[in-house]
Amino acid sequence: MTQKPGAPSASLASPAAARSAPAANPLFEYVVRLGDDRLVLGHRLAEWCGHGPILEEDIALANIALDLTGQAAALLALAGEIEGAGRDEDALAYFRDETQFRNALITELPKGDFGFTIVRQFFFDAYSYLLWEALAGAKHAKLAALAAKSLKEDTYHLRHSGEWVRKLGDGTAESHARAQAAVDALWRFTAELFESDAVDLAVAKDGIAVDHGALAERWRAIVEPVLREATLTVPAAPGAAATGGRRGRHTEHLGHLLAEMQIVARSHPGAAW
Repeated sequence: MTQKPGAPSASLASPAAARSAPAANPLFEYVVRLGDDRLVLGHRLAEWCGHGPILEEDIALANIALDLTGQAAALLALAGEIEGAGRDEDALAYFRDETQFRNALITELPKGDFGFTIVRQFFFDAYSYLLWEALAGAKHAKLAALAAKSLKEDTYHLRHSGEWVRKLGDGTAESHARAQAAVDALWRFTAELFESDAVDLAVAKDGIAVDHGALAERWRAIVEPVLREATLTVPAAPGAAATGGRRGRHTEHLGHLLAEMQIVARSHPGAAW
């Protein structure tokens, strides 16, 4: 049975209850999470290529998808370096199964209509911008450098998605209804972005510390005013947040996405161009 975009098969729990056992290599796990978020979301945006509502937006979404995929490639290359097991970014992207992916659930949901894509992108962009801002000061030199570079790209991403949220929310009755439906469907997936677990605690000891509570507050300070400007209703805090992606528990949608994304590499292992 096909699920709707807002109906995950993964677990539902409050962020405070989301805790994982210490990872064998927490820094590897942490960087993989960053890479997987952007790899999966980049793929979802790439699905709009040739299908955008207007030519300029078709190109814009493709360019943002390329930015996210580029960030993912750099992060997964760094993760492979940290792991030291001979896996590069291609091996990590194409030869892991869905239970080995650590992306947040919000990134894997089907693209839906244009309103769903834009609202999802805006929610993620606001989070990603703030996260890169925090990680640019990390003591890990390579991660800090990646964060500083990615922050420049995400500054544009956030401005772009925010402008579209305003246009859709304060546009026609149809665009408003679709944007509001997307906000309502996606809101409970946002809490997972700000979870803190044993991996975060472990890497904090190495100088990669992010105050997730403060990040969530700053995220709301960015997101909620834009929603109000767009004449959209800000949902109440969800009673049960959709979570599980960081621990490899995903919706059915990720498996379908990976089957499409990985088919060429798995059909021709070791091939080079």
